[in-house]
Amino acid sequence: MARILLAEDEPSVREFVQRALVHQGHELIGVCDGGEALEALQDERYDLLLTDIVMPRLDGVALALKASKEYPDMRIVLMTGYAAERDRAHNLDALVHEVVSKPFTLSDICDTIESVLNEPSV
Repeated sequence: MARILLAEDEPSVREFVQRALVHQGHELIGVCDGGEALEALQDERYDLLLTDIVMPRLDGVALALKASKEYPDMRIVLMTGYAAERDRAHNLDALVHEVVSKPFTLSDICDTIESVLNEPSV
């Protein structure tokens, strides 16, 4: 199973996603913004970064740009409830593996993560 870093500023969403992915057998660390995520990335190695786009301090797009530069082998999945932010994320197609629209179900997020983790490495 994978080590996943989850950056999500809404505690209820963070807990929902964390429970779902831990139940799937993944090791998951949850943080509340992009700044905390950057600190966590410096401390440990992760297979996948799952981040909300709209967050305080450092948004998910900026986080994805920094993380992909520092950790090019880590897979990145973005989450958003805003159509404009989803369009902004699609400008990062080379860096981001998937963009998940909120609201999503447990099976939606679990299926997306499994699919991204099972993609062949480039």
